[in-house]
Amino acid sequence: MNHPDSYRSGFVALIGAPNTGKSTLLNRILGQKVSITSSRPQTTRNRIVGVKHLPNGQIVFLDTPGIHRARSKLNRRLVQIAQSTLEEVNLIVWVVDAQAGWGPSEELIGESLEKIRPPMLLAVNKVDLLRRKKVADMLQWIESLGRFHDVLAVSALQGQGVDALVARIEALLPPGPPYFPADMITDLPERFLAAEWIREKAMRLCFQEVPYAVAVTVESFEEKEEQDLVVIHATIHVERKSQKGILIGEHGAMLKRIGTAARKDLEVLLGSRVYLELWVRVQKNWREQDRMLREFGY
Repeated sequence: MNHPDSYRSGFVALIGAPNTGKSTLLNRILGQKVSITSSRPQTTRNRIVGVKHLPNGQIVFLDTPGIHRARSKLNRRLVQIAQSTLEEVNLIVWVVDAQAGWGPSEELIGESLEKIRPPMLLAVNKVDLLRRKKVADMLQWIESLGRFHDVLAVSALQGQGVDALVARIEALLPPGPPYFPADMITDLPERFLAAEWIREKAMRLCFQEVPYAVAVTVESFEEKEEQDLVVIHATIHVERKSQKGILIGEHGAMLKRIGTAARKDLEVLLGSRVYLELWVRVQKNWREQDRMLREFGY
């Protein structure tokens, strides 16, 4: 298919401190969920690709783990994923939490961006939670730093300012052809997305007890087209026996809740009925083991 000379395309990294709403913003832009979310920092552990198709352009978003001072091996890997992404893109969108303001996390990110060449936009997210005067003052102060092509106020949750952000991104991308077919919204395999959906539900339903100790592997993923059914067997890995008990719950009640919530999302994603069977396995201190980090895809 031929595209006009005015067609624009490119790669855009979404960066920021943990829990600034990058994944929620990506899902809002795409109009579809590809990146899992929760109220906990470091929910995103991999680089998530989301493709925004426009009448005269295509934006390939890369949602990255939050940049922070990492202590565990897992978190150091996550920061490396985020920082390595910055070398590959045409544009960076730095997302800041309007409620948290500009703090040590932003200073740390600023240090990591000193030698980065791509142009940057700054999106001040969650502005729906603040008074207009406070938002205006924050935008003015950030603009005075002189580091950004533009500073925009958005609410990923409510959709405020998101269309303006997308239009600004498109305008800054170079002319070029689309990188993905028109019906493709992510390049992530369904097996990967299934594991992420399950991990999201475990984090949300047990958010006080086990959010960071959870990893998910899909042991089998079988499509039975004649039955309009996908059969998924997956394992939820935790670090301690007590965490396993929490995830299973009394008489298996919590594991059933996790499975039911994940299955509903997966049926929307896959467009078919889903049979989901879950197990819970203790893998002691997996976040500090190189072998386990590799096996779990980090």
